[in-house]
Amino acid sequence: MWNSLILATVVVLAAAAVPQTRPDFSGKWTSDPEPTASSGRREEGRSEQAGDRARKGDMGSGWSSNITITQDASRLSVEYVFFARGDMQPPLKFVYALDGSETKNSVMMGRGIQVQTSKTAWDGDKLVITTLHTFAHPETGQPMTSEVKHTLSLDSSTSLVLETARSGVLRGPSSSTRTVYRK
Repeated sequence: MWNSLILATVVVLAAAAVPQTRPDFSGKWTSDPEPTASSGRREEGRSEQAGDRARKGDMGSGWSSNITITQDASRLSVEYVFFARGDMQPPLKFVYALDGSETKNSVMMGRGIQVQTSKTAWDGDKLVITTLHTFAHPETGQPMTSEVKHTLSLDSSTSLVLETARSGVLRGPSSSTRTVYRK
Protein backbone atom coordinates (compact mmCIF):
# COMPACT_ATOMS: atom_id res chain seq x y z
CA MET A 1 0.00 0.00 0.00
CA TRP A 2 2.79 2.42 0.89
CA ASN A 3 4.50 1.68 -2.41
CA SER A 4 1.34 2.65 -4.30
CA LEU A 5 0.99 5.85 -2.29
CA ILE A 6 4.64 6.79 -2.82
CA LEU A 7 4.37 6.01 -6.56
CA ALA A 8 1.23 8.16 -6.88
CA THR A 9 2.94 11.05 -5.05
CA VAL A 10 6.00 10.83 -7.31
CA VAL A 11 3.80 10.86 -10.43
CA VAL A 12 1.87 13.94 -9.20
CA LEU A 13 5.07 15.80 -8.29
CA ALA A 14 6.72 14.92 -11.61
CA ALA A 15 3.68 16.19 -13.53
CA ALA A 16 3.75 19.43 -11.55
CA ALA A 17 7.46 19.90 -12.25
CA VAL A 18 6.98 19.77 -16.04
CA PRO A 19 6.86 23.36 -17.31
CA GLN A 20 3.52 24.40 -18.77
CA THR A 21 3.57 24.73 -22.54
CA ARG A 22 2.51 28.20 -23.60
CA PRO A 23 0.64 28.81 -26.85
CA ASP A 24 2.65 30.01 -29.84
CA PHE A 25 0.96 33.01 -31.49
CA SER A 26 3.42 33.09 -34.41
CA GLY A 27 2.06 33.55 -37.91
CA LYS A 28 0.62 35.92 -40.46
CA TRP A 29 -2.88 36.85 -39.33
CA THR A 30 -5.77 38.63 -41.07
CA SER A 31 -8.79 39.91 -39.17
CA ASP A 32 -12.28 38.75 -40.01
CA PRO A 33 -14.28 41.26 -42.06
CA GLU A 34 -15.85 44.09 -40.10
CA PRO A 35 -19.57 43.77 -39.44
CA THR A 36 -21.63 46.04 -41.67
CA ALA A 37 -24.37 48.35 -40.45
CA SER A 38 -26.96 46.22 -42.28
CA SER A 39 -25.87 43.03 -40.53
CA GLY A 40 -27.00 44.33 -37.16
CA ARG A 41 -23.75 43.12 -35.53
CA ARG A 42 -21.57 45.53 -33.67
CA GLU A 43 -18.45 45.01 -31.59
CA GLU A 44 -19.04 45.14 -27.87
CA GLY A 45 -18.26 48.54 -26.38
CA ARG A 46 -18.66 50.41 -29.66
CA SER A 47 -21.01 53.39 -29.87
CA GLU A 48 -23.77 53.75 -32.49
CA GLN A 49 -21.77 56.39 -34.36
CA ALA A 50 -18.58 54.37 -34.35
CA GLY A 51 -20.48 51.25 -35.44
CA ASP A 52 -22.01 53.09 -38.40
CA ARG A 53 -18.77 54.59 -39.68
CA ALA A 54 -16.67 52.76 -42.22
CA ARG A 55 -13.22 52.06 -40.80
CA LYS A 56 -9.92 51.57 -42.55
CA GLY A 57 -7.96 48.67 -41.08
CA ASP A 58 -8.78 47.34 -37.65
CA MET A 59 -9.05 50.32 -35.36
CA GLY A 60 -10.88 48.17 -32.81
CA SER A 61 -7.76 46.22 -31.84
CA GLY A 62 -5.38 49.13 -32.30
CA TRP A 63 -3.38 46.87 -34.59
CA SER A 64 -3.81 46.49 -38.33
CA SER A 65 -6.12 44.05 -40.08
CA ASN A 66 -2.97 42.19 -41.23
CA ILE A 67 -0.37 41.42 -38.55
CA THR A 68 2.70 39.22 -38.34
CA ILE A 69 3.59 37.75 -34.97
CA THR A 70 6.88 36.06 -34.18
CA GLN A 71 7.49 34.39 -30.85
CA ASP A 72 10.35 32.60 -29.17
CA ALA A 73 10.93 31.53 -25.57
CA SER A 74 11.70 35.06 -24.36
CA ARG A 75 9.79 37.53 -26.55
CA LEU A 76 6.85 38.19 -28.81
CA SER A 77 6.99 40.63 -31.73
CA VAL A 78 4.00 42.15 -33.52
CA GLU A 79 4.57 43.80 -36.89
CA TYR A 80 2.15 45.52 -39.25
CA VAL A 81 1.93 48.21 -41.91
CA PHE A 82 0.50 51.42 -40.53
CA PHE A 83 1.49 54.06 -43.04
CA ALA A 84 0.44 54.30 -46.69
CA ARG A 85 2.97 53.22 -49.32
CA GLY A 86 3.58 56.86 -50.32
CA ASP A 87 4.65 57.67 -46.76
CA MET A 88 7.77 55.54 -47.29
CA GLN A 89 7.76 54.41 -43.67
CA PRO A 90 8.69 50.91 -42.53
CA PRO A 91 6.09 48.69 -40.84
CA LEU A 92 5.57 49.23 -37.12
CA LYS A 93 7.20 46.59 -34.94
CA PHE A 94 6.54 46.11 -31.24
CA VAL A 95 8.60 43.71 -29.13
CA TYR A 96 7.40 42.41 -25.75
CA ALA A 97 9.39 40.42 -23.17
CA LEU A 98 7.47 37.28 -22.18
CA ASP A 99 8.99 37.17 -18.69
CA GLY A 100 6.95 40.18 -17.52
CA SER A 101 9.84 42.62 -17.56
CA GLU A 102 9.22 46.12 -18.85
CA THR A 103 9.76 46.82 -22.55
CA LYS A 104 9.74 50.14 -24.36
CA ASN A 105 8.73 50.60 -27.97
CA SER A 106 9.12 53.93 -29.80
CA VAL A 107 6.92 55.08 -32.64
CA MET A 108 7.30 58.25 -34.72
CA MET A 109 3.80 59.72 -34.76
CA GLY A 110 2.59 63.22 -35.52
CA ARG A 111 4.73 65.65 -33.61
CA GLY A 112 7.46 63.34 -32.46
CA ILE A 113 8.47 60.06 -30.98
CA GLN A 114 5.93 58.35 -28.79
CA VAL A 115 7.35 55.90 -26.23
CA GLN A 116 5.10 53.07 -25.11
CA THR A 117 5.93 51.08 -21.98
CA SER A 118 4.60 47.52 -21.80
CA LYS A 119 4.57 44.46 -19.55
CA THR A 120 3.24 41.00 -20.26
CA ALA A 121 1.59 38.45 -18.00
CA TRP A 122 0.26 34.97 -18.65
CA ASP A 123 -3.32 34.27 -17.57
CA GLY A 124 -3.52 30.54 -18.20
CA ASP A 125 -3.25 30.17 -21.99
CA LYS A 126 -3.86 33.88 -22.58
CA LEU A 127 -1.12 36.47 -22.95
CA VAL A 128 -2.00 39.89 -21.54
CA ILE A 129 0.06 42.84 -22.82
CA THR A 130 -0.49 45.99 -20.74
CA THR A 131 0.80 49.14 -22.42
CA LEU A 132 1.00 52.63 -20.96
CA HIS A 133 0.85 55.53 -23.41
CA THR A 134 2.13 58.86 -22.08
CA PHE A 135 1.02 62.07 -23.78
CA ALA A 136 0.54 65.75 -23.04
CA HIS A 137 -2.90 67.04 -22.06
CA PRO A 138 -4.03 69.13 -25.05
CA GLU A 139 -5.06 72.13 -22.92
CA THR A 140 -2.60 72.14 -20.02
CA GLY A 141 0.42 70.36 -21.50
CA GLN A 142 0.63 68.24 -18.34
CA PRO A 143 1.71 64.62 -18.85
CA MET A 144 -1.11 62.07 -18.90
CA THR A 145 -1.19 58.30 -19.21
CA SER A 146 -3.67 55.96 -20.81
CA GLU A 147 -3.63 52.18 -20.51
CA VAL A 148 -4.36 49.62 -23.23
CA LYS A 149 -4.58 45.89 -22.53
CA HIS A 150 -4.30 43.43 -25.39
CA THR A 151 -5.27 39.87 -24.45
CA LEU A 152 -4.25 37.24 -27.00
CA SER A 153 -5.67 33.72 -27.06
CA LEU A 154 -6.00 30.94 -29.60
CA ASP A 155 -9.40 29.45 -30.43
CA SER A 156 -7.54 27.00 -32.68
CA SER A 157 -4.23 26.84 -34.51
CA THR A 158 -5.75 29.08 -37.21
CA SER A 159 -7.89 31.43 -35.07
CA LEU A 160 -6.39 34.18 -32.89
CA VAL A 161 -8.66 36.23 -30.61
CA LEU A 162 -7.46 39.69 -29.61
CA GLU A 163 -9.42 41.43 -26.86
CA THR A 164 -8.52 45.09 -26.43
CA ALA A 165 -9.47 47.17 -23.38
CA ARG A 166 -8.72 50.89 -23.22
CA SER A 167 -8.96 53.19 -20.22
CA GLY A 168 -11.01 56.33 -20.63
CA VAL A 169 -9.04 59.44 -21.59
CA LEU A 170 -9.97 63.11 -21.12
CA ARG A 171 -13.28 62.26 -19.43
CA GLY A 172 -14.12 59.78 -22.19
CA PRO A 173 -15.47 56.32 -21.44
CA SER A 174 -13.34 53.22 -21.33
CA SER A 175 -13.89 50.78 -24.20
CA SER A 176 -13.28 47.20 -25.17
CA THR A 177 -13.34 45.31 -28.45
CA ARG A 178 -12.87 41.76 -29.63
CA THR A 179 -11.16 41.02 -32.94
CA VAL A 180 -10.74 37.59 -34.51
CA TYR A 181 -7.76 36.97 -36.80
CA ARG A 182 -7.30 33.97 -39.12
CA LYS A 183 -4.10 32.39 -40.50
